[in-house]
Amino acid sequence: MAVHAHFSCYADFIKTSNGKELSGLFIFRLYWDVIALLDYGSGNLRSAHKALLKVGADVRIARAPAEMRGASGVVLPGVGAFDDCMNALRTRELFEASREFIQSGKPFLGICVGYQALFERSEEFNSCAAGLGIFRGRVVRFAKGSGLKVPQIGWNQIEIVRRDCPLFKGISTGSYVYFVHSFFPRPDDPSIVATRTDYGETFASAIWRDNVFATQFHPEKSQATGLQLLKNFAEMASR
Repeated sequence: MAVHAHFSCYADFIKTSNGKELSGLFIFRLYWDVIALLDYGSGNLRSAHKALLKVGADVRIARAPAEMRGASGVVLPGVGAFDDCMNALRTRELFEASREFIQSGKPFLGICVGYQALFERSEEFNSCAAGLGIFRGRVVRFAKGSGLKVPQIGWNQIEIVRRDCPLFKGISTGSYVYFVHSFFPRPDDPSIVATRTDYGETFASAIWRDNVFATQFHPEKSQATGLQLLKNFAEMASR
């Protein structure tokens, strides 16, 4: 993975032991491209952190908007309930910070509930919280009567329908990835669907538009396929 460094320098002032002020000292700072991994208190943070490090990414845990500053990419992980996620993001002021980051055009990756958070609303447990609203659509539960256990827990295949999606570079359609979910987004715009998966019904298991990527499955738990996906994201963030 190509790693880019950003340099800056500024004039500083120091004082000698006798109190004389010296100017003109230039301090050089080195900034590596870094991915901000959002910590709002309920995400699958440890696994995502370890997986990103494994593919060579420089990762900063971000618990506040200031810790997102200067990041070249952002990952929003997630497990648990939609409302808990949205309320926690608001409490830590990461809700608007995430929207602003997305508007910057830099790569953003949502995982599981972090994927669902990109939509307007969820039907989970009579949800009242509004999502980030980046995409139109709602989060729905698997339909009853399929005979399959809900939640879906385990390995399932993805059909890559957007072969031009850079997140899936080097990944074959039909690859197996790991899911843990009862709900999934139903996008109003079918053109953003990057992969589809069947589990009693066909659903959008990943989406992509411009700089925003998201997966219902957990790449950090999806072994070689998931690591390739995270490597692709890290490479996009380092350009």
